[in-house]
Amino acid sequence: MAATSEVPSTIPSDQGSALAGPGARRMAPEERIAALMDGLHSILEQAVESPSHWQVLLDASANLWRYSGGNVALLMMQMAQRGTDEPTLVAGYKEWERHGRTVLRGEHALWVIAPRTARVQQMLLPDGTRQRIPVGDKLPPGAVDEGKKTLITGWRGQAVFDVSQTQGAPLLVPRPADGSSMDAPQLWESLTAVARAHGFSIHVTDAQYGLTSGFTDFAGRQVQVGGWLNAEERIAVLAHELGHVLLHGPDDTVGKLYGSSVDHRGLAEVEAESVAYTVLKAHGIDRGPQSASYLSGWADAVIDAEYSAAGEGSFRKQPSSRVDIAKSVLGRVTAASKQVLEVTEPPGLGGKVPAAEAAPRVQNQETYVGLKQPGGPSNGLEIAGP
Repeated sequence: MAATSEVPSTIPSDQGSALAGPGARRMAPEERIAALMDGLHSILEQAVESPSHWQVLLDASANLWRYSGGNVALLMMQMAQRGTDEPTLVAGYKEWERHGRTVLRGEHALWVIAPRTARVQQMLLPDGTRQRIPVGDKLPPGAVDEGKKTLITGWRGQAVFDVSQTQGAPLLVPRPADGSSMDAPQLWESLTAVARAHGFSIHVTDAQYGLTSGFTDFAGRQVQVGGWLNAEERIAVLAHELGHVLLHGPDDTVGKLYGSSVDHRGLAEVEAESVAYTVLKAHGIDRGPQSASYLSGWADAVIDAEYSAAGEGSFRKQPSSRVDIAKSVLGRVTAASKQVLEVTEPPGLGGKVPAAEAAPRVQNQETYVGLKQPGGPSNGLEIAGP
C-alpha cells in the first residue's frame, strides 16, 4: 500500500514534509527516498563529529526503540525542523483513527523509510540449485516446494504523525521510573534471560580480567560480572556485555569489515556501551556520566575504523566512509537494543502505539470534564497527546 493512501486529502502531507517545506511541489516516491537519505547522511555526519550528537541519537532511540535507528534520526530531524518537541508516539493516519484520535487539521506528515515487499515461492531444482518464482506460478517438473518467502524489493516513504499532531481519546502510557525506584532484581533477571536465550550463562564473581568489571567469554559461552559492584552497576555491566554477546561473536562478519569485533576493541566497546546506554535509558536509568568515557571516543573510533577498513584493500565489501560506518553502527546498536528491550519490556510503548484492541486508553473522554485528570507517580502512567 502506498504511503499516501493512509493520509486524507484534507491533510496535505506531501506538501508538508519537513524535507520539502509547506507549499512545495508534490514529490515523486524516488525523490522522497533520496531526500530522506540525504537528511540521514547529514545527521550521521554531525554524529561522527560530535559524541554529544551521537548521545542525542541514543536518547531518542531509547524512547522510540521499536523503530530503526535511521528512522529515529529522520523523525527527530523533521520534528526539530518544525520547532516542536521530539517525537514520542508515532503512527499512520488510520492507526490513530483506530485509537480514537484524529490528526489535527493542517498538520503535515512526518516521513519514515519503509520496505517494499513481495511474496515469492522458493523451490529446489533437481540439479540442487534454488530458484524463486512469483507466488501462484507452476513449479517445473522435479522441483521441490520449499515454501513462500517475503523479500524486500525496494524502499518507500511512509507518512506518519506524532501523537502531538493528533487529538481525541487520551492514551495512558506507562512512564519509566527513575533509577532509584526501578525494580533492579526484575531487570537483572530479564537481562540474564536474554543471555541464556543466546546460550550464555551469567557468573557474578570477584575474579578480574584486566581489571575490568565485566567480561564475555565466547569460547566458554559465559558472561562474568564483578561481584564487588552494587545492584545498579551490575545491571549496567551486564547490559554492556549483552552488547558484546549480540554483536561481537566470532561469526560477526559485518563488524569485522570495519574494525568492530572481538579483535578490534575500539569501536566494539562503543557499540556495546551504546547498547547498554539505550537499554538502561529506556528503563529510566541515565548512565550519561558513567558512559562518557566510552562515548567520548566515538568519533575517533569511527575515524580509526575508516582508516583500518581502507587499509584492508578494495577487494572486500566494506563501508566506504565514516558516515557509512556510523550508519552501520547505528543500525547494529538499535537492532541489538530492540532484541534486549523486547524481553525486558520497559515502561512506555517504544514509539509505536499497540494494537488498537489492546490499547490502554480512556474509553470515555467525558469522564474528565470538569475534573482533575489522573496522573502522577502513583500509578506510573502519563497521558499522551492534547
